[in-house]
Amino acid sequence: MRIGQDSTFEGATQLSTTDPIEIVQQTTGSSMTSSSSPDVGFYFQSAILVIGVVGTTVNALVLYALVVSRHHKKHVLIFNQNLLDLVSCLFLGVKYLIRLGNVYLNGTLGYWLCLTLVGEGCSWGPFVGSLINLAAISVERYLKVVHWAWAKKHLHSWLIYSTAVFAWISGVAIAAGVTIHTAAVVNGVCYTLIFFKSKAAQMAYGIWYFMSFYVAVLWIFIFCYGRILMAVRRQAKVMAAHGAAVSNTPQNQSNKIKTNLIKTMILVCVLFVITWTPANVYALLLNINFKLTLRENGYYSIIVVGYLYSSINPFIYATKFDPVKRVLLGLIPCKKNTQPFESIEMT
Repeated sequence: MRIGQDSTFEGATQLSTTDPIEIVQQTTGSSMTSSSSPDVGFYFQSAILVIGVVGTTVNALVLYALVVSRHHKKHVLIFNQNLLDLVSCLFLGVKYLIRLGNVYLNGTLGYWLCLTLVGEGCSWGPFVGSLINLAAISVERYLKVVHWAWAKKHLHSWLIYSTAVFAWISGVAIAAGVTIHTAAVVNGVCYTLIFFKSKAAQMAYGIWYFMSFYVAVLWIFIFCYGRILMAVRRQAKVMAAHGAAVSNTPQNQSNKIKTNLIKTMILVCVLFVITWTPANVYALLLNINFKLTLRENGYYSIIVVGYLYSSINPFIYATKFDPVKRVLLGLIPCKKNTQPFESIEMT
């Protein structure tokens, strides 16, 4: 979750309802206790820039592997997930590259740069879309495993593609709607998620975002994968009761692929919870308690851990998702990959 801040990250965690002149004093005061050297902001921005570059690179490699292994059409939402993460990381890197250059924003062009590249717009939209898409993947896996008969009859490809498009549109719309009404350029500096119309509006936004993009998403993870694991265990007991089938039959190999993908997505969801829980909880408290204070190093640590999600996420696919792993291993010059790509169609 993006937390209200200015483009130099010098203590700007106090969301304000005042005018642009007063915000300059407020964002350097009560919400953060400085406990580090003045260079900590520079190192923080540099670290985020590195995360953006690494995230863009590894997500691009995963997308390449999905296309080469011909699984991008079989797993549309997973392909879309990595594409959203790639775009988010790309604009995240561009944003912090501009911030490190201390570009002075002025006039109409400066305002639009604030709304898009320098502010939260271009990187936050795909991030919100990735949360929606991740929840959609969980629901898709749940339907195909727990309600497979219904899914086979009603879960058509057009519905999957529509869901992928919806994740993009809704993510960008939410980011644009919030950013446009809470951003401003003050003395050449971009401030986003700062200028709420009232404290009530700020509080409503904080609670809505926390409930919609943390609590609801977390509930979907727990419900869907909990039911999936119960169904898989029940199926394993039934198969064991009727005697184990030959291990190399197409059905058993297909079940193995399904189980592998379920494990991969559970790890992705767990990573999201671990990395973004501190930032989501802090942002909620910040939006409902306007006197909240946090030491500078603590604030920076929370944000860095959150941003790590999009960079670490593709490593899970690279190590756990066989089609991706095989292609990436084939890119290593000193290691030949003799295993053929999985040809079994996975539901």
